[in-house]
Amino acid sequence: RMRACFILVALFSLCVSLSISAECVRELLENVDFPGTDLTQLYSPDVNHCQLLCTKHPSCLFFTFVRADWTRDNRHFYCYLKSTPSGQPNSQSPVLGVTSGYSLKPCDPCLSQVYQNMDFPGADYRSLFTADYEECQRACTNDPFCQFFTFVSGTYTEKPTRYKCYLKFSWTIPVIPNIVARPMVVSGFSHSLNIATNSDRVCQPKFFPNTNIQGNDMEALLAGSAEHCLSLCSAHPRCTYFSYVTSDGRFHCYLKNNPDQMMTEAMDDVISGIPARFCQLDNWLKTALEGVDFPGMDIRYVMLDDPETCQTTCSQDPHCQYYTYVSENFQSSMYRRRCYLKRFITMPMPPKVTKVANAVCGFSLRNCQTGLK
Repeated sequence: RMRACFILVALFSLCVSLSISAECVRELLENVDFPGTDLTQLYSPDVNHCQLLCTKHPSCLFFTFVRADWTRDNRHFYCYLKSTPSGQPNSQSPVLGVTSGYSLKPCDPCLSQVYQNMDFPGADYRSLFTADYEECQRACTNDPFCQFFTFVSGTYTEKPTRYKCYLKFSWTIPVIPNIVARPMVVSGFSHSLNIATNSDRVCQPKFFPNTNIQGNDMEALLAGSAEHCLSLCSAHPRCTYFSYVTSDGRFHCYLKNNPDQMMTEAMDDVISGIPARFCQLDNWLKTALEGVDFPGMDIRYVMLDDPETCQTTCSQDPHCQYYTYVSENFQSSMYRRRCYLKRFITMPMPPKVTKVANAVCGFSLRNCQTGLK
């Protein structure tokens, strides 16, 4: 009886923790720290943005944000994403200058707030002059590439840049942090992945096989295929063409910028191409990549019999963006038949947040019901 009672208590506790972690908990705990169990640290302008970073991270369940009034050191605007097997913090501590809270994965977020005397430095792709920050935010909202902005007011110290509006970019499609060649493994993408476009027209991709485009590298990323590399180039406002290297098990995608000229040269195992704008470009999502592994960024794994079922499971899971399936012939029996569901943070994410007098920054309002004015 004692053993049966213990099992029932344990099961009840597990159900309670799972039900709590599945709830939409919007309450923020001011001057409360969730110490330890960090997954990663990112920059964030305020606790609401930090909470949304946690929401979009594949494993984050709760967080602690270091506010502007923190005085112990210079870690202002640090957002610590955290997780535990139970779904709840191991402990809570009273600490001045921090705010903690929980993931909003079951909720519907919107980034409508603007931030006075603050800057999101970097990630600029375009600038223009606007009368005020509201017009700057409208320009960002109506530009399909813009994710966030910084506006410099008319009282800014440097006169030549007063009233300047800087439109900024961050990825809205998955950027795979690690790709390796591995036998008996299949990887791919969710067929339900939302790739925003402004047209129903199907793209006709332009590739140059066995061709390298010389120089002008803007960013080096990893891509599972030339089609994936093309999609990355098409999603970036400054990418004018790309080269994808396939030799020696590499998956290097070089995004390049030179709107004036394109110098090509013959080169084996390199595929180059030109981006496709304002059309449907999602065939790369439907291609399973044999012998390719996407390590890390796991949400969870399930035991399945084939990669097709793994792909279907990922497509049906609203949190899954891509997957890796380990076949039953894999060298280590411990990992056989595992289907790993994965996710990359695709919400607007400034590379840094700083205090700057007479500057205003904020986010696109495309995801807000009342965003377009």
